[in-house]
Amino acid sequence: MNSSDRGEVTPGRHENIKAVPVRHPGRWAGALVVIVLALMLLHALIYNPAFEWNVVGDTLFDSQILHGLVVTLELTALAMVMGVLGGIILAVMRLSPNPLLSGTAWFYIWVFRGTPVLVQLVFWNFLAAIWAKLSIGIPFGPEFVSTSTNTLIPVFVAALLGLGLNEAAYMAEIVRGGLQSVDEGQTEAAHALGMSRAATLRRIVLPQAMRVIIPPTGNETISMLKTSSLASVIALEELYQAGHNIFSRTFQTIPVLIAVSIWYLLLTSILTIGQYYIERYYARGANRTLPPTPLGRLRNLFTGKPVPSGKSDVVPGLEGGGHV
Repeated sequence: MNSSDRGEVTPGRHENIKAVPVRHPGRWAGALVVIVLALMLLHALIYNPAFEWNVVGDTLFDSQILHGLVVTLELTALAMVMGVLGGIILAVMRLSPNPLLSGTAWFYIWVFRGTPVLVQLVFWNFLAAIWAKLSIGIPFGPEFVSTSTNTLIPVFVAALLGLGLNEAAYMAEIVRGGLQSVDEGQTEAAHALGMSRAATLRRIVLPQAMRVIIPPTGNETISMLKTSSLASVIALEELYQAGHNIFSRTFQTIPVLIAVSIWYLLLTSILTIGQYYIERYYARGANRTLPPTPLGRLRNLFTGKPVPSGKSDVVPGLEGGGHV
């Protein structure tokens, strides 16, 4: 009886092993259900006359809609700048050993996070009911310059104050969480080298905290884009209010709302793509491999095999973790 009869492999002899891929019937069944539902939705969108796609196309580039779109973009950008800068200042105050600074920051966050943004928008719009005019001068002394509150705070500025100051409270907690995610040894080492507290924050702590700060900040920016529609309550003609003015006149509510929603979806998609690549940029120093690209995710969906994350970012010869 030789070794092959006993089931043993003779040294130097190669056996051809046929690899059988794992079957995933449930995955294909789920994909089939999704395709059927998508086709049903597409059929309803095309053949339901209530959608009035010709009206949607005309409304998309209506001058009133485009003006509202510009106002929405301006309001979102300025409110986020105010929110991010205010959030950084408040976060630093919260982490300050000075109890007056930390207490003031805590009170601000408590007030602005504890009241609805809609209430804050209306409050800023009617600030003249409390102070008819605002002035600059010596505290408890003479006034040098004064002007009407309604003149100084028009509708756009009221919306900006309501959204920006509210956003600062949320950004303060996001930034504080990011700063506290950096090991304290980094700060101690910077102080040992003679760096000031401000320089340590700017050059050591904040760059490392960005990988924690960026994802929720991107979400807040997308949320701000949509929350800006609340400014319609104080009659600011942003994107939604522009659409509201049109369908109040034409009574074509559904087509106009679809056109407005298309613009919101387009802007949100652009912000999402920008957030994705910013996250990839700040993830380089923290992860051995970068997050997968959308093309890699799509390829993984059809092949069922994991795609190496950030493969194009690996420097040849540094596969152990070196990136460009």
